[in-house]
Amino acid sequence: MSSQSPPADDWRSLKGLLALLSLSLCLLLWLNGLLGSLERPSVGNALLLRQQELAVLAEPAVPPSLAQLLLGADPRRQLRQELARQAASSTPLPAEQQRTWALLEQQSGDRALAQQIRSALAPADQPQSGIAASLQTMLGCELADPAAGCAVPDGMARQALLRLLLITLAPALLMLVGALALLRQLWLLARRRLNGPAPLQGPPLSLVDVTLLVAGGFVVLGELLTPLLVAPLLGRLLAPLADDPALQQAASVPLLYLALMVGPLALLAWLLAGLGPMPAAGWLQWRWLPWTQTLRQALLQLLMVLPVVALSGWLLERIWSDPSGSNPLLDMVLTTPSNLALVLLGVTALVLAPLFEETLFRGVLLPVLARRWGSGWGVLLSAAAFALAHLSLGELLPLFVLGLGLGWLRLQSGRLGASVLMHGLWNGLTFANLLLLAG
Repeated sequence: MSSQSPPADDWRSLKGLLALLSLSLCLLLWLNGLLGSLERPSVGNALLLRQQELAVLAEPAVPPSLAQLLLGADPRRQLRQELARQAASSTPLPAEQQRTWALLEQQSGDRALAQQIRSALAPADQPQSGIAASLQTMLGCELADPAAGCAVPDGMARQALLRLLLITLAPALLMLVGALALLRQLWLLARRRLNGPAPLQGPPLSLVDVTLLVAGGFVVLGELLTPLLVAPLLGRLLAPLADDPALQQAASVPLLYLALMVGPLALLAWLLAGLGPMPAAGWLQWRWLPWTQTLRQALLQLLMVLPVVALSGWLLERIWSDPSGSNPLLDMVLTTPSNLALVLLGVTALVLAPLFEETLFRGVLLPVLARRWGSGWGVLLSAAAFALAHLSLGELLPLFVLGLGLGWLRLQSGRLGASVLMHGLWNGLTFANLLLLAG
């Protein structure tokens, strides 16, 4: 930590009163956002359907001896049952999945239900490309001539099998490697052979300062006021893209995020300017170089966090069978048809979000909390703030576990750059998984 003493916490000063007011508004906004997330559908349902659609498409390319291992006993029946389950829920089933459901029910012999499903669809509700269109082409061909043995067009079966293997076996392999690495780390810790944490450098700010920064700058100014002021301007700026709603919406995401960053970062720069000369390593201890060491630390921590986050998600599903409140960005990546839109969303998820969030939560908040209450509490509380800030009750526990991993990496490596890189790699894995399922 820095040898410079932090200023005293004067909650009765003007800055302190502003910090308390900001904290009160922040807690109200977070509570409202968490409760509001219950009304947002979970992207998990859409991901499950896409995976089961891939299984049906991949079936012709799978050797019979491996079919049950890779696809399950009856992938078509599983898909039909899942479509029926989701159709009975409060969230409307997308039109493309309803068409698939109708074809599957007709194929199973329930023509009345198939006709009932079709009657609720408009003629324009037919997908033009992608997984759903290929699956419907195959099912329609089989219904028209059951003896023809209709093949999935353009080698889609082999493509579907490859995608299915990448989204199932690859994560399983990574989690296995990560679990072994985590066990080794715990064994070294128990034998007192694990290297101690690196010296933790952080700005000597007070709790009043970081409360004002996170609650006032990030939440009130960034998440509340900035969208109200900037959204109308972005609407006019992006009006020429009105003919391409997906691209228009995707273009607004990085622009709005950049606008959100301005207030908190300006406030942080003002707070740091009053601290005097900056140490040689910088107030935030970025330390990107050497790149090989930063990348190795980030990858190792990512692998060790993967099985723990997966376990927390599994436990959450046992308690809460249908968690809601996924990040809307996930659904945008899954459904957008525009490559340029995907690039814009990727820049936000893989670059802007890791840089900005790690600067606040692991660069400033964690060291200040660690100076006051110890490193353990610093990691714990910064992870809690990180999870709450995402405003998703259904993802709260996995995000908290991810925040613990990012904080632990910040402590062990003494590098904020490693935490940023790990955060970007984590978002990159999620992004790649969505692209594979998007078709």
